[in-house]
Amino acid sequence: MRRRRLLALLCSSVCLISACGVLSRDGGRHTVTVWLMKGSASDDFLRRFTEDFERTHGDLRLDIRIQDWTGIGPKVQAALGADSRGGGPDVIEVGNTQVAQYAKGGRLTNLTLESMRDWGMDDWLPGLAEPGLDNSAQYGIPWYAANRVVVYRKDLFEEAGISSPPRTRAEWIAATEKLNTGGNQGIYLAGQDWYTLSGFIWDEGGDLAQQGNDAWKGTLDTPAALRGMDFYRELQALGRGPVDADEEHPPQAEVFAGGQVAQIVAVPGLARTVVQQNPALKDKLGFFPVPGRTAARPGTVFTGGSDLVVPRNTTDRDGAVAVVAALTGAKWNTDLARTMNYVPNKTTLADAVAGEEGVAAMAAGAAHGRATPNTEQWAAVEADNPIKEYMTKVLSGADPATEARRASQRITERLAPG
Repeated sequence: MRRRRLLALLCSSVCLISACGVLSRDGGRHTVTVWLMKGSASDDFLRRFTEDFERTHGDLRLDIRIQDWTGIGPKVQAALGADSRGGGPDVIEVGNTQVAQYAKGGRLTNLTLESMRDWGMDDWLPGLAEPGLDNSAQYGIPWYAANRVVVYRKDLFEEAGISSPPRTRAEWIAATEKLNTGGNQGIYLAGQDWYTLSGFIWDEGGDLAQQGNDAWKGTLDTPAALRGMDFYRELQALGRGPVDADEEHPPQAEVFAGGQVAQIVAVPGLARTVVQQNPALKDKLGFFPVPGRTAARPGTVFTGGSDLVVPRNTTDRDGAVAVVAALTGAKWNTDLARTMNYVPNKTTLADAVAGEEGVAAMAAGAAHGRATPNTEQWAAVEADNPIKEYMTKVLSGADPATEARRASQRITERLAPG
């Protein structure tokens, strides 16, 4: 009788352990699978983070899988729609403006409670936090950011008698005019750099599109947006950038490396490419935030970067939340920012990169950064971008108001459901 009871107890225990997934072949740990994008974090950072996380979370093991940006959209969509027992990712890094399309259909975990209670969401960079929000639910948790600044030639500024970088738009125009001397070009600004234009529009209180009555409408034709275009036109006229191409055609790093351009609007990392192409410019490049309308704050900029999301079909919500909390927390977020020259995810962490001129300039702008309209349909706008065509026509002499109405209508059509 005792033997039968012992056997029954043993069988019952085995069944409970197996059903609950308490034991695994890794010393009792269970695995959290994390998809991160190629180039987002160094191998050394990931090694140090993994060692620390597994040491402080004795029941968890990390399986970090690096993904390529090329083709990632369909791969993430497939993972979000897969059977939860298929061993898919528990945490995924996504571009900040991609959250809306992945959240569609309730396929992401609502992390509002955690973000409000434990993660200090009031200090998040707006350009990362706002795209992660959908219908008052926080699905994307800000991880890191990067944005445009003004990269400039310190030696050419000194030769022109400019003792410090401009802080206002008026000062920026005046400085650029001074730099247009002696065969030098004050600024190189391509005619279709619509991300830079977006910042000027936001600074004026306008937007690319707005939502009303459950429908999105293009708003390039509002007075505020037209003021932003007016400033872009004034600044671009002080350089010789092509009006019918963007900043990659030709690559502006190549133009800047030519040695006669005093300023470009770009992410600070582009300076490395410039120096590689023209080593004589080493130690001659500086950075400052895009100037604002007043000296009270830098100009608004488009914020790029990444959020972390948790699929709704995860089999380990608690483990996934623990990974997100660690990666986005102050310790490892500032470590990542210093390691990779990113902007940390909170305005209160900006001091962590104060010693790096380019990153500090990014952080100053990111505090007031924005992202593209928060709708999954925005990709349809960028696919055949009417903003670029609008800019070219205006810079070629067409009436801004007329062209803005046409471009706004095309944006409205692309943002229509379906």
